[in-house]
Formats: sequence, structure tokens, C-alpha cells
Amino acid sequence: MLRFIDFFAGIGGFRLGLEKAGMKCIGFCEKDKFAVKSYTAMYDTKGEWYADDITKIKSGDIPKADLWCAGSPCQAVSIAGKRSGIYGERSNLFFDFVNLLKGKEEKDKPEWIICENVKGLLSSNKGWDFLEYLYCLEECGYSLEWQVFNSKDYGVPQNRERVYTIGHLRNRGRREILPVTGESGAVLSKIIGGSQGYRVYAVDGVSVTLGSNGGGYGAKTGLYLIDQSAIKPKITDTARCITARYNGGFVNRTAANSAVLEINKINLIGNYTPSGHGAGRIVSPIRISPAVMDNHSTVTSVTVKEKIKDKHSVRIRKLTPRECFRLQGFSDDLFEKARAVNSDSQLYKQAGNAVTVNVVYAIGKKIAEQEE
Repeated sequence: MLRFIDFFAGIGGFRLGLEKAGMKCIGFCEKDKFAVKSYTAMYDTKGEWYADDITKIKSGDIPKADLWCAGSPCQAVSIAGKRSGIYGERSNLFFDFVNLLKGKEEKDKPEWIICENVKGLLSSNKGWDFLEYLYCLEECGYSLEWQVFNSKDYGVPQNRERVYTIGHLRNRGRREILPVTGESGAVLSKIIGGSQGYRVYAVDGVSVTLGSNGGGYGAKTGLYLIDQSAIKPKITDTARCITARYNGGFVNRTAANSAVLEINKINLIGNYTPSGHGAGRIVSPIRISPAVMDNHSTVTSVTVKEKIKDKHSVRIRKLTPRECFRLQGFSDDLFEKARAVNSDSQLYKQAGNAVTVNVVYAIGKKIAEQEE
């Protein structure tokens, strides 16, 4: 069994994915105190090595492991950021990770490394930043491969592109694991049929939580993803990339943030009038299966349109923290543990900063196969 250290651990996306691939975590490093609260609540970390500040660690402090993983901060190279480059504030923590590798004697270095960053790293400083990124890791003694992964191809309905760089110690022979291919798993798995409001979907995997093909717009009820844009909302098949600033709400840009559009069948009692006056009232919405919808929703905007004449209600709401965790591949039981120790604002931030569990699992599985 391969043993690994989880750097820039966040809420453990790397940890969960690699553990699913059969590996064992023996330590982690994370400075954000709120992320640490979630991490230690979600996983059994008793007896593991821990450090809170990568800038203060010495190489000799780190126990020997077969693999190091790191999703270093990316604000300075993200297209959405100021793009000050790899040496920008926080993004330069990558070099602290490199220095820890360089400080290890060859026999004590991890055989494998996995590094994750935003796709914007490829174009930062006209590509020179990524070249230096690779050069620094190569200097540590590693043969390198890299690939852009989109989470929507690995079982979660989220359009999230990230570049993963995998390294293997050259003195231990060349091992190639890329490319790693995936299949979209965003299709809902129905286990009980019936009318739309009463169908039940499988709860294994995160793809069952959000998907546009569970219903049909118009005469049917269903749950849909929609651009959370104040300018041009649009139905989408996958969620836009979940960010740490998701809780900021509606934006003016398109293709930047996702909300949820719900169309629920309703019953009308009395003579309903659009103005809301009179004896008419709306009652008995038919709830969508909890496997598809988070019933702990906070509605930010409710609109009952002309669909009311067809006995349907329409509402737009933001994704809940639970749904954001699901879109990153975390199970509901792990979310509940995190929610018990953190506020919603922190949970949104943690989900947005996480790596997608399913992608890490696919990479980890290929590495584990090499070791068999």
C-alpha cells in the first residue's frame, strides 16, 4: 500500500481520492484553521504527522512517504485573478514545496508527486511560468507528465478544468501513467420509476445530485442548472466551475457561476389571480427526490411565472453548500461532519478551493496499477 503526504490539504480532496484508490495518508499540511477543522472532522487523523505552515517546515521533519500531493494556491496565475504570475503572493508557496523536495536525500524522496493547479498556469506570463514550474520539479529529480482534466468527464456535472502534473523519480525507472481518460458520469441512475415527482435516483456518486436530464422543461417537473447571471441566464448541462467566492451570489458575467432552476408541479386551490389577491393560494408542491435535490435549500430568488397556468412553479436559487461539496465528489456524510464545525460561508469557500475527488481517484488508480 502506497503511503502519501497531503500538502495544501484543504478539506482533503486529494486524500479522499487517493484513499479510494487504495493508498494511505500518513500526514497533512494546511494553514487555514477553518479548513483544518473540517479536515480533522471528516477524517481520522489521529497519530498522523501535521504541520500548519509550509514555509516553516524543514525537510527532515517530514516522514518518509511514497507520494506527495499538492494543490498549491493559484490566485496569481488564475485567469480570474490579477495574474501577477507564479511568483505572486501565495502562488509562490509552490517554491516552498519544491524546496522541501530538494532538501530530502534521494533515498528519502517520495517516488511519486502529484501537483494540481488552475489551467491558467499554462498561459501565465505567456507560458514561461509553466515552463519554470516544470523545470523546478524536474530539478528535484523527477520525470514529468502533465494533463488538463475536466471534472465533468469524471462523474461530476461540473465544468472544472485543472492541470495535473505527475512526477516519478528518474532514478527508480520511468513510469508513465498519462493520459488518463474519463467518461462523463452526469447521467442520473434511476432505481424506482413513476411520475417525475416520485422517481428515486441512486445515491452512489455525486452525479445524482444535479443533472439536467432528470426532467423536461415546460410540461414536466425537474431540476436544472442555470447560469447565475443577471444579464443572460441560460440552462446548462453542467455546473460552472465552483469557486471559493461562490457565495457572492449573482454576477453580471455569463458562464461564471451556476444556480439551480427548479420546476415543481403544484396544486391550485380556489381562484388564483396573478396579483395574489383573493381566496386563491398555491399549495402542495411535489418535492423532487432528496437524491436529486437538497431539501435544505436557501432560496435567494423565487419567481412564479406564467407557468402557473400549467400548474407549475418556477424558482431560481443558489447551490447549497451540500451541493457544492457533492459537485467536488464528497459524500453527504463527510459534508455533515464539516458542517458541524463550520459556517456556510466557510463551507462554500472550502468546496471552491478543493480538488475534485473523482479526478484524483482516476490518477491514483493508474499509479496504484503501476505498483502492482
